[in-house]
Amino acid sequence: MPVEFLGIAATNDGSETTPRSGGAFDKDYTLRLARAHEEHGWDRVLFAYGSGAPEPASAAAYLVTKLDKLQILLAHRPNVSYPTFAAKTFATLDQISDGRLTVHFITGGTDHEQQREGDYLSKDQRYSRTREYIQIVKKAWISRSAFDHDGEHYKFADFVSDVFPVQQPRPNVSFGGSSPAAYAAGGAEADIFCLWGEPLAETAQQIESVKQAAKEAGRTDVPRIQVAFRPIIAPTEELAWEKAYRTVERIEARKANGPLSRRHSLTNPENTGSQRLLAVAERGERFDRALWTPTAKATGGAGNSNALVGTPETVAQALLDYYDLGVDILSARGYDLLDDAIDFGRYVIPLVREEVAKRDRAKAA
Repeated sequence: MPVEFLGIAATNDGSETTPRSGGAFDKDYTLRLARAHEEHGWDRVLFAYGSGAPEPASAAAYLVTKLDKLQILLAHRPNVSYPTFAAKTFATLDQISDGRLTVHFITGGTDHEQQREGDYLSKDQRYSRTREYIQIVKKAWISRSAFDHDGEHYKFADFVSDVFPVQQPRPNVSFGGSSPAAYAAGGAEADIFCLWGEPLAETAQQIESVKQAAKEAGRTDVPRIQVAFRPIIAPTEELAWEKAYRTVERIEARKANGPLSRRHSLTNPENTGSQRLLAVAERGERFDRALWTPTAKATGGAGNSNALVGTPETVAQALLDYYDLGVDILSARGYDLLDDAIDFGRYVIPLVREEVAKRDRAKAA
C-alpha cells in the first residue's frame, strides 16, 4: 500500500527548543516552511489548533493559493463553531485548494484549554459532541436537499449548503486519541486515526483497539493509521545521539526561562495520550530500533514528542517497522522546523518510499 508523509505547517519559527523570532503569524515563514515540504517529497502539512493561535483555516487558505501540490490537514475543535458553518468553511477551503483538504477533528484533552474558548463540557460529553458534529458535517457535505437534525448537542431545521467539496463524495475525516472513548469515536467516524509514536508493541495494541471499535460500530472497513514522531537525524549514529542529547538540553534551557506551552501541564497531563507517553518514558529511554523517550519526558508528554534517533537509514528502517504494523501515514516534525523538514525530506523519505515500493512489488509478484 502507498505511504504518505505528514509535516507541520507552523506559522512561526518557534519550537520546544527555540523561541519564535517574530509574531505568531509570520506569512513569509509559513510559506517558506510549506514550500520546503512541497519541494522535498512531503504529501501534506498539519495546521494545528490552539486557543490563542492564528486561526488555522484562514492560514491554510493563504497557503494553498501559493502552492500547487501540497495537501492540507486542518485541525478543528467542535466547540468553536456550529457544525453547519464548519461544513461550509471546509467545503469552501476544499474548493480553494482544488480538493487538497483533510479535516482533523479535535475533541480536546485539557479542560483548562477548552475553557479558554467557553467550552465547559466534561471529556465524555466532548466525545459525544464530536461524534455528532462529525456526522452533521459529513451529511452537510453530501446532502443536496435540506435536512433537519435533533440530537443531543445540536438542533436545526431545513439546512442545505450551497457550497460542496471538490472531493467526492467528501474530504477525509481525521481523528486521534488513546483512550477507549477516542477509539470508539474515531473507530466509528474517522477515515484516518492518528496516534502518537509509542513502542511497536503498544502501537500494535492501539491499532487493534481502533479496528475493534470500527467493527463494533458496524463498519466493514477500518480507518487508515497515522503515527507521529520527532525525528533526530545526522550522518552518523554518534552525531545523531549527540544531537539528541543536545536537543533535550535545549528543551530544558527553554523551560528554565518559562513554560513551553500554556496548554499543557509538564507533570500532570489530563489526556490519556500524554499519560501513556510519560508511562513509557518511566519504563526506559530507548525502545525497539530507534525510539527515544527523553524528549517526551522533558515536555510532559506534550503532543507528538517521542523521537526517532539515528542516521537516515536507521530512522527509515524504524519507520518501516511501523509501516509493517499497518501504519501508512507517517507524521514527522523536527525541532528546527525548516532545516529538519528539508533534511528529512531529502534523506529519509526517499529511503522509505523505495522500500515500500519493493514490498509492494514483492506482494504483487
